Order: sequence, then structure tokens, then C-alpha cells
Amino acid sequence: MEEVLTIRVPRGTRRRLERRARAENLTLSQYVRRALDTEALLGAFEAARADLVPAARTKGIYTDE
Repeated sequence: MEEVLTIRVPRGTRRRLERRARAENLTLSQYVRRALDTEALLGAFEAARADLVPAARTKGIYTDE
């Protein structure tokens, strides 16, 4: 089941998002959902990294490779 989320964006933002969505052959909703999913994944990655870096450094690992 889907839910509806209403947001307010600054003037001109909707048009820019619609253009980018069209360029990627997506609806505006699909484009925004993908952007939200991407942001959530990046946030989870950064949180995991913040937890793991100190442990790695105590073991002498100082690289992201």
C-alpha cells in the first residue's frame, strides 16, 4: 500500500525536477522516490562508516580501500 507525502519546495524546483525526471524517462514521483532511496542509502553508509572507522584505526587500518 502506498502513502501520499506532500512537500513544499522553493519556486522553480518542481520544474527542474520534472526536467531531470523526463531526461531519465521517469515520472516525477519515480524520480523523487529514487532520490529519497539514494539519500537513505547514503545516510546508512555514512553511519556504518562512522561506526567502523574507529574500530579499523585501532587495528592500524587507515585507508578506505
